[in-house]
Amino acid sequence: MKEIEALIKKALKYKESGLTDYDIAEELNVSKETAVWLLKKEKKKKPMGDVKVGWRSIGVYPSRMGFISDALSDILLEEAEKGDLDVDTIVGIALNGIPYASFIADELGLELAVFRPHHNKTGSFSSNFASVKGKNVVIVDDVVGSGDTFRNAIKTVKAEKGKPVLCLAVLNKKAQNDISDVPLRALIRARII
Repeated sequence: MKEIEALIKKALKYKESGLTDYDIAEELNVSKETAVWLLKKEKKKKPMGDVKVGWRSIGVYPSRMGFISDALSDILLEEAEKGDLDVDTIVGIALNGIPYASFIADELGLELAVFRPHHNKTGSFSSNFASVKGKNVVIVDDVVGSGDTFRNAIKTVKAEKGKPVLCLAVLNKKAQNDISDVPLRALIRARII
């Protein structure tokens, strides 16, 4: 119960600082439904099927994120060999997917693009990084929850005339092996049973 109380405190602090429910969910690594429940501090039953993930022990040191990214790079290479994939660009989903995508792009000598999701709209690509137009892309994020962020990134890649060939995540909270017909691979899969 103390952990829930700590999450409620953090959620309220983030709300006071101007973050949206979506942003709070991203910061706490929980679903949007769980973030809303935390903000309302309701006594009713919490949303089912969510797992809170603490990344601090990994995220504090770039070397640790690099090690995780090396494993993700290996998965990408395995999928590329298996599926005869040709990859041009790695897309990092802001905020937490960017460091992993950066390490992967560097390791494999590929371009880096950055996708900025939006809680009410699809999202957009940062003009400060590579374009996805005419390129085969791998989309990278830290966690797959509902899959909505990946779905929006896939939709935006296609709208920009790119081709999403693989989604990669550190943790997949769902049972799905693809998102919008794009293969999904993760380093770890967690499920509520």
